[in-house]
Amino acid sequence: MPLALLRRPDPEHLDIVHEGESFRVAVRRRPSARRLTLRVSQATGEVIMTLPARTAIATAQRFAKSHGGWIAARLARVPERVPFAAGAAVPLRGVPHRIVHRGLRSGATMLDFVEGEPAISVSCEAAHVARRVRDLLDREVRRDLSAAVARYAQTMGQGPRRITVRDTRSRWGSCTARGELNFSWRLILAPPLVLDYLVAHEMTHLREMNHSNRFWTLLGELCPHVDEAEAWLKRNGATLHCYG
Repeated sequence: MPLALLRRPDPEHLDIVHEGESFRVAVRRRPSARRLTLRVSQATGEVIMTLPARTAIATAQRFAKSHGGWIAARLARVPERVPFAAGAAVPLRGVPHRIVHRGLRSGATMLDFVEGEPAISVSCEAAHVARRVRDLLDREVRRDLSAAVARYAQTMGQGPRRITVRDTRSRWGSCTARGELNFSWRLILAPPLVLDYLVAHEMTHLREMNHSNRFWTLLGELCPHVDEAEAWLKRNGATLHCYG
C-alpha cells in the first residue's frame, strides 16, 4: 500500500514553545519541496513551515522547535497592526492622516484638516468607522489608478480591458493575458510615485508579458522613478499590510 495512504493526515498547524512563548506554525506539505523550510509573513505575521512529501510530522515538530529563537526574532520585526479606529494615524499618499470621529450622525467621510493636521473625518456610529475609512481609501485609490492608467495609455496608445482593485498579499499589481490589470488598494497608503510606478509596470506588461530586457527598457522610458519606487517598496512595503 502506498506510503501516502498509510500516513495520518497532516495537522493544519503545530504549536511550539520557546522561552515561555507559544508560537503557532502552519503546516504546508509540498511534493516539490526538497527540504524543510520556515518563513514568517511580514504581511500577516503567519509562521509557515513547508515539508517535503516524505518528511514525518515528528521531524517537522523538532525542526520548528529548534528554530524557536529565529521565529521569535522574525515575529518581533512584523509591524504592529493599526486598526481603522478613531485616533489612529493612517498614511494617505504617504502623508499621515489622523482618523477623527466627529459624530454619531451619518454623514460624508472626507479628507480634512483638524487642529492643523491632515485628517480622515468620519461621522457615523462607532461600529462603522473602519468600513467608512476603508471605503474612502478605496475611492481614492481608484481615482489615482484611473488617472495614472489614462496617462500611460495615452503615451502607449493602448490601455487595459479592465482595472480591478483587491487586497492582495503577495503582489502589488498584476496583468493578465487578457489585458486586465489588478492592483492592491494599499497602494494609496504609499507615496504617489509608488502607485505611479506600479501602474507603469503593469501597463508595460500589456506589450511585454515578461521581465525581459525589452520590458525593463520600455518601463524605464515610461517611468523615470523605477529605482526610487522599488527601493521604497523594499524598505517599507511590508508596513502597508499592517493597516486596517
